[in-house]
Amino acid sequence: MSKLIVKTGTEEDFFKRGRTLAKIADQGEPLPNEQIISFEDPADVLRLLTSARLALFRTVKERPDSITGLAERLHRDRSAVKRDVDELAKAGLVNVEQKTLPGHGRMKEVSVAAQQFRLEAQLA
Repeated sequence: MSKLIVKTGTEEDFFKRGRTLAKIADQGEPLPNEQIISFEDPADVLRLLTSARLALFRTVKERPDSITGLAERLHRDRSAVKRDVDELAKAGLVNVEQKTLPGHGRMKEVSVAAQQFRLEAQLA
């Protein structure tokens, strides 16, 4: 995927987008190469995107790495980084992929879920 949008929106916004995408598909046109993660409450976005998680996300975007490598680069405890990676992965912002290392076993590599990110928040 090339673009990921994290935003706030209503249930009506969700269904409106679904109808728009259905029309595009019915016309045989290509669907946008993007994913939207929508939150009804802006406070939920703030709970997900803490300052520590934003720093982690920026570090992953700069260069994918193992959880241990990220913890070392961020000077944070590995278990805290693991918890934050799990939350970002659950939200769809990062991917965690098991990689086999030649002669060294396996590792979980954390990478960003898209090449472009956009954060939108609308307060009503």
